[in-house]
Amino acid sequence: MTSLTGADAQGLCSFVDSSPSPFHVCATVAAQLADSGFVELQETAAWPAKPGRYYLIRGGSLIAWSTEGVDPAAPFRIVGGHTDSPNLRVKQHPDLTSAGWQMVGLEPYGGALLNSWLDRDLGISGRLSVRVGNTVEQKLVRIDDPILRVPQLAIHLSEDRKGVTLDPQRHVNGIWGVGNRPKPFIGFVANQAGVPESSVLGWELMTHDLAPSMVVGVDQELVSAPRLDNQGTCYAGTQALLAAAKSPGRHVPVLALFDHEEVGSMSDRGAFSDLLNTVLERIVLGRGGGREEFLQAMAGSVCASGDMAHATHPNYPDRHEPAHRIEINGGPVLKVNQNLRYATDAAGAGEFALACDQAGVPLQRYVHRADLPCGSTIGPITASRTGLSTVDVGAPQLAMHSARELMGAADIRMYADALGAFLTPRG
Repeated sequence: MTSLTGADAQGLCSFVDSSPSPFHVCATVAAQLADSGFVELQETAAWPAKPGRYYLIRGGSLIAWSTEGVDPAAPFRIVGGHTDSPNLRVKQHPDLTSAGWQMVGLEPYGGALLNSWLDRDLGISGRLSVRVGNTVEQKLVRIDDPILRVPQLAIHLSEDRKGVTLDPQRHVNGIWGVGNRPKPFIGFVANQAGVPESSVLGWELMTHDLAPSMVVGVDQELVSAPRLDNQGTCYAGTQALLAAAKSPGRHVPVLALFDHEEVGSMSDRGAFSDLLNTVLERIVLGRGGGREEFLQAMAGSVCASGDMAHATHPNYPDRHEPAHRIEINGGPVLKVNQNLRYATDAAGAGEFALACDQAGVPLQRYVHRADLPCGSTIGPITASRTGLSTVDVGAPQLAMHSARELMGAADIRMYADALGAFLTPRG
């Protein structure tokens, strides 16, 4: 079946490989938006009053929208997601030595499955804060050379020969050379970025697996890639917005991608911040509406909080709710939790179910086992911070929070098409 949005597995692989950090996710999305006529706005500048396609970036977060063909009080249709993924990040004093090895101090970010990061060739990405004269500028960094490796303990040195429980303080530092004298890691990164080490005032640097994303399986039915949680949504949501911008409806389509979801969203650019509320109000005000028009628009708006979902694991089927099996390549997933770890209610469920029907894709319904702790998303945060009707959705995958994850090749098309239909509802 031809995709309504143009999304496909190879496109997802290219997107992920271009986006090793949240900052690179924003750059990748921005490049695709710019190619389709979206214009970047600065929060510190006045915004244009004329209808158009726009986006802004705040650090590792991005919000994009199109106001073509709608009035100032038009309600919003929002697809939300997050740009960050669990990984190992560089400490502030990274230069270490141990037992004749040169080391880089690393710290887990988010709920990373630490064992999955062992024995992998790791690169570095993120951003540097660089002094330029009497100002500070941000510079993206990406090093795709295999400079770091976190080695596993040999099984012969493990007490029970079943492996070890990793201590995040002691066992995840990276090896990058041999010797008893620390090697200046930030100096190396600065050199790779083409700036003097003395000009580096701060950094947000993280590791990434260098193995490329691939379509795999005997019938090419699967996608093996890092950071599918939640770059699967970032990619699908971008394709959905691009499609929605070509077919204006009665709503303002919005893509809101937040940083820091994996650590609670409590930051200047996370879902707990005022970023989304501020942008939505400025969209209305900039087009001649007032506070009343903004409140009208918000009252009629709906948000689909997009994050990845747990497919039923064939080796651990007992870890899943038996009446709610989720299949790979079975279509988008509607996520429901009675204790509101997901924001879905009946009204939101109806909106997304209708979107799936209009897109011609099947819908799966997920419920977490009642005797296991359930993860959460930006959905409940967005609902409480904005008052918007919110529904939690996703695409199914295995190995969530691993350095390498797995999803269905057909699911990315169905997911993007459902989000595209959600942004431009018919009728």
